[in-house]
Parts: sequence; structure tokens; C-alpha cells
Amino acid sequence: MSALPAKPGLRHSVSEWHSNNHQLSATAQHERHVSNVVRQEGRSLRNETNCKTTWDENDTSRRLSDRIWDVARWKEALETCAQKVDEEMEALTLSKEQTEQALAATAVPLEVSSECLTLRDGRRGYELVVDPVHEQLKTEVELIERVQQDLQQHIDKAFEQLCVLQEARHQLTADLQNKMDALDIDMSCLSLTITSPQISLKTNPTRIPSGSSTPQEWVQFSQYNVARAQEAMQVSQQMREDMSLTRAQLQNELDIQRRATEFALRKRNHHEEQARDELEWQIRNTEDEMAEMESDIHGLDADLQAKTASLKLAHTRLENRTNRPGMDRCRDEVQHGLVDEVHQLEATITALKQKLSEAQHSLQKMKLHHSRMLQDLSRKQEALSLEQRSMNTRTRLASPSCTDKTPVLLVPLTNSSGRSNLQLLYSER
Repeated sequence: MSALPAKPGLRHSVSEWHSNNHQLSATAQHERHVSNVVRQEGRSLRNETNCKTTWDENDTSRRLSDRIWDVARWKEALETCAQKVDEEMEALTLSKEQTEQALAATAVPLEVSSECLTLRDGRRGYELVVDPVHEQLKTEVELIERVQQDLQQHIDKAFEQLCVLQEARHQLTADLQNKMDALDIDMSCLSLTITSPQISLKTNPTRIPSGSSTPQEWVQFSQYNVARAQEAMQVSQQMREDMSLTRAQLQNELDIQRRATEFALRKRNHHEEQARDELEWQIRNTEDEMAEMESDIHGLDADLQAKTASLKLAHTRLENRTNRPGMDRCRDEVQHGLVDEVHQLEATITALKQKLSEAQHSLQKMKLHHSRMLQDLSRKQEALSLEQRSMNTRTRLASPSCTDKTPVLLVPLTNSSGRSNLQLLYSER
């Protein structure tokens, strides 16, 4: 049994059919119009965004190039300043070592002057005098000690300035290292393209990193480092000039004082030689006079003995003539002559005894003085020996005029870090 046909659906009118067809056509036309507008806008947007992207990429590349130029310029400035700091550190180190050598050179003069003072303290008696040589030696010792203090102060200041230069150098090195790292990063960014395999999307790339600085702060930081290094170099240059001038002035003072001391020493030695020669002459004359005095004393004593014998003879004659008998005991001319002879001999003997006593006393005084002169001569000879030893000791002092003419061999000096030339922290790329 065949199936019955399905019941037809809702039927529309002809007008509805036309209306539906018109609506479909209008909708299709509208959609095509909308699609055309969208397509045109899309093409315009593509063109605009392509131009904008290309412009932005080119502008960014230009800014990167400008930034690379700025960083490279500051890198060169920092490198130049660092090189000058190295040179100044080496120059200051050389000046400091020269000052240390000058300080070490004062050890021998101080030792010599002190030794001369000690030697001259060995004089005895009236030879131990506070003479011009003693004053000059004391002045020389005080001058050398003051020179040592001044030189040591310059050395300490130079060491402190080397530390300041080293700190400035480290700051320049760190800034230069940062410039090199930033330069490498910017140059790497400049070399990137949209076809580079290293590019990728990042999480929050527009964030501001902590510790970021403004361009003004960036410039001010490098300017401060360079200005600080230049100021330290200016101080160092002035310090080197001061040390050089001080060394020359102090050396002149030492030379002047050394010549004054040696002149006083030679003059004193000449005076002591004159005094010694004079004393030796006096001793020789005194010895001659003592010999003559002893001879005269022997003559006086012999004359005294002879006069005593004559007096005995006269006394005996007078005594014997008292034994004459009677009227023959006459006070005749013989009697008067004998009496006069006795009186004369007694006066002569008294005068001879007095003169003999005076001669003996004078001889004793000359002997005593001769002993004193011999003792003083011994002390003068000892003092002369000490003066000669002092002069021989001072021959250890080299003549500055000779040493100045000797060429100084310059050796490579190391700075406070122990290297002959400071290297940057970055490696060659």
C-alpha cells in the first residue's frame, strides 16, 4: 500500500515571495558593501601600520645609533681620563720613591753628625769647650731631624693621595666597564631584525627596572667621575711640585749647613794646631830655661860652698889672731880687713842663699807648670786626634754636586695595586 503524500506547509503569497527575494538581494548587497568597506579599511590599516612600524623601527635604530655614539664618546673620555690617572699615579709613585730615597740619604749624615758629637765629648779638661764646631754640629743634627720630619710628612701625604687616585681609578674603571657592557647590549639590539632567531615575546617588557636613572643623572655620574679624577690629578701634580721643591730646598739647607760645619771644624782644628805648636814651643823653652836654672843653681850652690869655706877661713884667722899675746893683740889693718871680709862674706852668703832659694822656688814652679803644660799638651793632642777622627768620619758624606751629576737610572715603577699599568675589568671583545 503506497504512502500518502505529505501535507504541504504554509503557503506564501506572491507578494511575500517577491518581498523575500528583494530582501535577500538587499541583504546581500549590504553585506558586500560592508565587506568592501572592511576590506578597504583593512588595507588602509595594513599600509598605515606597516609604515608606522617601519618608521618606529628606523627611529629606534637611529636612537640606538645616537645612544651608541654617546656611550662610545663617554667611553673614550673615561679611557683617556683613566690613562692620565695611571700616568699621574706612576709619576707620583716616582716622586714618592725619590722622596723616600732622599729621606734614606739623611740617615748617614745624621749618624755622622751624632758620631762627631760623641767623639768630641771625649775631650778632657779645658779642651772640652762649647766651641762653634759644637754649635754647628748641634744645628746640623736638629736640621737633619727637621728635614726627616718634613720628608716623612710629604711621603705620608703622597701615599694618601695615591689611595685617592686609586679610588678614582677604580671608579673610572667600574664606570668604563658599565659603558662597555651597555655599548655591547645596544650594539646587539641594533643588529637585531625581525628575522633574527633570538627575538621572542617577553613578559612585561615595558616595566621600568629598579635602579633606573635619567639621562641627566647618567651624564652627571660620568661627569662627576671624570671631575673627581681630574681634581685628584691636580692635587697630585701640585703635591709632586711641592715635593720636588721641598727636596731641593732641604738639600740646599743640608749642603749649606754641612759646609758651615766643616769650615768650623777646619778652623777649630787650625786653632788647636796653633795652640799645640805654641804650647810645644813654650815647653821647649821652659825645658831649656829649667836646664839653665838647674845649672845656675848648681853654680850658686858651688859659690855658696866656696864662700862658706872663705868665711871659715876668715873666722879661723880672726879666732886664731885673738890668741895673740899682750899688746900684740892689736886691732890692726889685718883685723879690720878680716872683719870687713867676714861681714862681706856673710852678706854674700845671705844673698847667695836667698838667690838660691828663689832659684829653687822658681825651678819648682817651672817644673810644676811644665807638668801642667805636658798634661795640657797631651789633652790638646788627644783633642786634635778626636778632631781628625771627626774630619775623617765626615768624609763618609758624599758630595751632593757629584751625585747630582750621576745619571739616574729609571726603572719601571709599579703603582699601589702592584701592576705597572692598570687594566680595565672588561676583556677585549
